Amino acid sequence: MQLTGNTILITGGGSGIGRGLAEAFHKLGNKVIIAGRRKDVLDQTTSANPGMSSIPLDIDDPATILSFAKKIVAEHPALNVLINNSGIMRLEDLVNHPEDLSVPEATITTNLQGPIRLTSALLPHLTKQSHPVIMNVTSGLAFAPLAFAPVYSATKVALHSWTESLRYQLGRTGIQVIELVPPYLQTELTGSRQASDPMAMPLNDFIAESMQILQSQPEVAEVLVENVKPQRFAAESGTEGYNALVKSFNDAVAKMMSA
Repeated sequence: MQLTGNTILITGGGSGIGRGLAEAFHKLGNKVIIAGRRKDVLDQTTSANPGMSSIPLDIDDPATILSFAKKIVAEHPALNVLINNSGIMRLEDLVNHPEDLSVPEATITTNLQGPIRLTSALLPHLTKQSHPVIMNVTSGLAFAPLAFAPVYSATKVALHSWTESLRYQLGRTGIQVIELVPPYLQTELTGSRQASDPMAMPLNDFIAESMQILQSQPEVAEVLVENVKPQRFAAESGTEGYNALVKSFNDAVAKMMSA
């Protein structure tokens, strides 16, 4: 991926990882457009970064995605990079509330169907651009799940698999497909407590290390900071090692939740 001279669309770009990426690419002189549901958050981000622009997007609505794709291509015909970052994470209690499907259904719609729909809508345009890139933001939980967010973890598994297939199928189109795999970060994905959790990697450190990887490895397929590698390669330690890691990780989370 070239780091300058791009026109970049970032979903969920008003906060968290999306904002961090948006500001990093903006500082390098790229044209950055952020999209999301919360107009106030988008406005705060663009106000803090003159020259950055925003377009509201409800990633859960298929019809809205189609109209959004037409609008952004018309307004930004040089668009050549799509970063699928929008996502929600909600904890689930499968013991006491197994009948509540509102959280898993919403999670699947936002985290999996949303990026698939938006990518499909923009693919005809991206195939005609110079140095086109599709970057999908997954999670270390795609490789070692958080038991208390089972459907979130499952959507990230699915998005990882879909990204692998997308990369293979688009191999002859010139579109580079990149997977960005974050570890547990200090963001407000699960609430304000996470933003200050000392167990989580500071967001600024994650963004800086990720940008360094993109700069030093322009043909990279997976962006893996050091903090996420124990999860990413958990299965390589064999069944016993993998099971031990998943158990110890979730035991630690359970202890923290009960504190």
